Amino acid sequence: MGRPVKAPLTAIPPEIVAAADYEAVSRQFMDDNAWHYLTGGAADERTLAANRQAFRQWQVRPRVLADVRGGHTTVELLGRRYAHPLFLAPVAYQRLFHPDGERAVVQAAGLMGAPMLVSTLASVSLEAMAAQATGPLWFQLYWQGGRDSSLALAQRAARAGYEALVLTVDAPVAGIRNREQRTGFALPPHVRAVNVEPVAVPPAVPGGSAVFDGLMASAPTWADLAWLVQQAPLPVLVKGILHADDARLAVAAGAAGLVVSNHGGRVLDDVPPALAVLPSVVAAVNGAVPVLMDGGIRRGSEAFIALALGARAVLVGRPYIHALATAGALGVAHLLRTLREELEITMALCGCANLQAIGRSSLRAVRPDGAELEEAAL
Repeated sequence: MGRPVKAPLTAIPPEIVAAADYEAVSRQFMDDNAWHYLTGGAADERTLAANRQAFRQWQVRPRVLADVRGGHTTVELLGRRYAHPLFLAPVAYQRLFHPDGERAVVQAAGLMGAPMLVSTLASVSLEAMAAQATGPLWFQLYWQGGRDSSLALAQRAARAGYEALVLTVDAPVAGIRNREQRTGFALPPHVRAVNVEPVAVPPAVPGGSAVFDGLMASAPTWADLAWLVQQAPLPVLVKGILHADDARLAVAAGAAGLVVSNHGGRVLDDVPPALAVLPSVVAAVNGAVPVLMDGGIRRGSEAFIALALGARAVLVGRPYIHALATAGALGVAHLLRTLREELEITMALCGCANLQAIGRSSLRAVRPDGAELEEAAL
């Protein structure tokens, strides 16, 4: 018999004041299946841990007596102005964590002015989410095994009112998630990816590799990205960039933006944390397209660090799912408000009245012992 799971809260208790609090309490609102799916990573989970540890290399530099009256957190991306740079990352199967799943998140995102990136593997129809939305929605697109089926899904999102496509390119093969294997993860009967049919995997060539000749046979290429950019009815961002050369290739293919991400440490272990490679990707594109970052953010001050290193906006993933499991739409809205307040306070105390004022001079690079690092040592 499984561990009892509590019903979601209908009010936020006073002891929940930060993202870490939601993570700590959310365990009691999830069964083992959901918990290990959400919190686990690839292989030995070193990249999962590194995403968090990367922020410890940086400290913010307070500036005093600055006049920041009239300050704000607005950011303009793809021709639209957003109230703040805190976006909700695509997370699959959200009905695993709360009965309302994506519907609750859409409601909270609209209330708090947070753009929501809806996963291809959402457990609520993309049209139902769009009908309920009061804020902007972007659609995260997994390649569907071929051009026609991928474009059809993109067109469907556009018809429903989504404003951008985010093509995820770092997971043409599912990661080796040993934690899920050990715990026997399986989707419950009431949860499935309702917007897509399973993609048929071509059989491997006899005597060939199940990976190279099977799974990767229908994976997208740079030519497919360039084709999608030309055919899609929405701007296409590319998510999963960890190398400056890939950033340049994506821009050359016509991408409207990039998301530096290692998929939350869920696909390939022992790769760099997103924050560590963010500056090199920003430098590589040299302002040609906006660069967003996804991975490890739990505080508004950490969003500030990513913005100082060149991100135009940041994606928050697991924290809002912890909040969803704990208290549904109310929890997600409370988490977003908390993160935004933390960001505003950090900005104010660092003398930054707007996002444009945040830069590399706002940070101090440090060793684990707290001693300052020279720029050349980074």
